[in-house]
Parts: sequence; C-alpha cells; structure tokens
Amino acid sequence: MLSYGGAMGVCMVVVGADATGMAAASQARRLRGVDELEIVVFEKGGHSSYSACGIPYWVAGDVADADDLIARSVAEHRARDIDLRMRTEVTEIDPVGRRVLSRDLDTGAQNWTRYDQLVLATGATPIRPPLPGIESEGVYGVQTLDDGQALIEGLESATGREAVVVGAGYIGVEMAEALVRRGFAVTMITRGAEPMSTMDPDMGALVRKALVGMGIKVVRATEVTGMSASADGRVRAVITADAEYPADVVVLGIGVQPATELARRAGLPLGESGGLLTDLAQRVHGYDDIWAGGDCVEVLDLVSGALRHIPLGTHANKHGQVIGSGVGGGYATFPGVVGTAMSKVCDLEVARTGLGEREAARAGLQFHSVVIESTGRAGYFPGAEPMTVKMIAERRTGRLLGVQIVGYVGAAKRIDIAAVALTARMTVEQVTALDLGYAPPFSPVWDPILVAARAAVRAVAGG
Repeated sequence: MLSYGGAMGVCMVVVGADATGMAAASQARRLRGVDELEIVVFEKGGHSSYSACGIPYWVAGDVADADDLIARSVAEHRARDIDLRMRTEVTEIDPVGRRVLSRDLDTGAQNWTRYDQLVLATGATPIRPPLPGIESEGVYGVQTLDDGQALIEGLESATGREAVVVGAGYIGVEMAEALVRRGFAVTMITRGAEPMSTMDPDMGALVRKALVGMGIKVVRATEVTGMSASADGRVRAVITADAEYPADVVVLGIGVQPATELARRAGLPLGESGGLLTDLAQRVHGYDDIWAGGDCVEVLDLVSGALRHIPLGTHANKHGQVIGSGVGGGYATFPGVVGTAMSKVCDLEVARTGLGEREAARAGLQFHSVVIESTGRAGYFPGAEPMTVKMIAERRTGRLLGVQIVGYVGAAKRIDIAAVALTARMTVEQVTALDLGYAPPFSPVWDPILVAARAAVRAVAGG
C-alpha cells in the first residue's frame, strides 16, 4: 500500500522521534503551516522527545519517573499537526522512488510512504560485541527509556546484589554510581589504562580514585571475553582472560555506534565511523532531498579539522533546528563542534573539551601539556575544594587545543570558558587576558582556567 500526503503540499518524512527528529519536525512546522507541509514521523520505540542523558539519574533515583525525562509528549506533538506514528519501524529507504517502507510493530502491517523531504534521525545503538553469553538474561544496554525501564525492573527482581559494568566511559561511570546507590556491589571492567578514555590517563586516574572511594572495584587494561549463565539462562558471571567476576546484573557501557544500517542498505554515504556524511546544512552528501542529524552523523571537529562521531544531545537538538529550518524554507547551518562533555562521580565533577594528547598526536599536531592544582573558590573561603586543570597548547603558535577538568562544586561548568576559547581559536596567551568574574565564593582571584593558561604560556615560550 502506498500513502502520500502531497495533496496538502510538501510531505516531510522523519525517521526517529527523539531530539533531532522532533526538533526538525517542530521547527519546520513553525515555519510552514499544515496546508503547505505535511509531517509524518516514524518511531520504532514507545517514547518521543526524551532525555537519554537522564537515564542514569532515573536509575539512581534522582529522577522519580520516566515521564520526567520527556520534554514533549506524543499527544503534544500530534496537537501541532505532526503525524507521529509510534512503534512503527522504517525498514527500507528507496531514494530513487522517494519513499520509505514502514512496519507496524504491533500488527505487522507494512506500508510505503512517499516523501518530498526525508529526515534521518535514527540515533545510535549501544555497542554489543558478539561475546559468548552476552544475550543472557540480566545483561543490559542503556540507550532508550525502554532500556532504562528494563534495567530498573531487572535490578528490582535480581536475587543477588553483585553488578558488573563493562566499560568506563560516561555512561559506564554514571551507571556504576547509580548501581552503588541502588545497593549493589559494583565491579567496573575497562580495557583502557584508566576510566574515561576521552580524557588523558593522568586525569582518568583521578576519576578512578573517586570510583574506588565509593567502593567500586575498578579492573583496568582488561578485555571481557564472555559471560556465563546459570541453567535458567540468567547471567551469573563476567569472564576475562584472568578472572571471573560474579554478576547478578551486567550493564554494558562500552559506547555507541551510529544507527545507520538502514542508510547503508540504501546506498547513502557513510564516514569512517559509520556515521552519515552531510554538508553544513545537514543535507546528506549527494542528495538534495535527504537530511540527517544527531547521533547517526559525523560532525566536523573544529580543532583538528577531522570528521568524528560525537553522540551528544546538544548537537542533536541543534541539528534538528538546522534541518527544520532548511525543510521549512529558511536557512541555517551547523559549523561543527569542539567536543565538550561533562559528567560526575558522586561529588566529583569531570569535564573536557577539544583534543586530548592522543587526539592531538593523531591529528599530527605538536603540543605542550600542563597540569595545575587550584581551588574552585578563594582558598580561605569555607568550602574551597581542590580542582585539577589540564591544558594543551600547540607548539610555537600557542593555540589552545584542549582542556580537561576534574574537581568539585563549580568545576565542570568552567569547561564552557575553554569551549568558547577553542571555538574562537584563541591562544593560551589570549586566554590569560580574559576578564572572568571573581568573588571569593565562586573563584580565586586567578581562576583555575587562567592559572592553567599562564602555565601553558610558559611552556610554549620554553619550547
């Protein structure tokens, strides 16, 4: 069966109803009325417009209910004349015929839908390596609200209190803390030298110290080779080359990969990471009528000049706004990113932006690195706590390349100063002259960012 909304004007079809997809649909609707633009959105899950970043805090109990993570409900979208079809999976794209094939997951009914403009907002999927036993009951990935609900139910029904987190990136670290707060004894296994591989090992070591302080066992430089299950099919242990770690629950925090299999089968262009390739307006290369954004695309790193897969909700929402403007007859572009991210481990705040040492070396850059210790408030002010700042500057030019911060209250948001400086391609000497706010409850006279920049200036001058 073929459906097409073109009788009402242009038909915009969106695949995926989270950040990018619904931002694109909403922006396009703001610019063009129902008589000019019909919008059909397909979503294979049971939720739309939600914050996946909030799932660890829901699991931990900071967020009371899944509904609290939903920015706009299905009913609200439909009230704005967006035809949002939930639990409906797009299984094929026909770029030549300008149509998509969808399947209702409840009834099995299939239907072709024609489009004038197609938006791919398929997101990313948790990496789930083909390890023995990984399909056992009690092994969870955490990417969607449905995943979060399944994990919470699994934690509540678990007969034991041993949990293993595989991977130590942002999700792994946040989930480890959530499990501790749920009363589980937690082991974290990472193949990296330290947790948080997006940071340099010396800064990751500070995160490990905080994890250990929470009672989490951190197993480093270790590959998981499989999982063993009991006779009823439920996971009972995670296996490495050297040991076996008891597990009533296993959470996979290995990372995500672009969900672009649908695009690949349609012959759309993919980059090195498997993400879709787009222009500055988020059009897919070679296709004037296909757009893509969010976790399924590669983005331009403004510091290294390379294309990278950086799955973050901040980018996804901006991509949606750009796409919606384009489809709606306006104009917008997305210039790129500097790779800013932050998280926390209990009271310890962790943030980074730009390039780490490995990334800078991979980009062919020569650089100086400095690490300074400071405090988030004036040293004499009550509550002043330590903060470590690492700054990386290009050799000779002194161009700022990256910043990493580990500290306590007020540490993480300081990364925004560095993100702005990176976007403006400032040198570390220029950073030292920034007129940053000062008051003893908020900062020393010399803010930690400025202290690091001064140290970087000296390093550049010396070599």
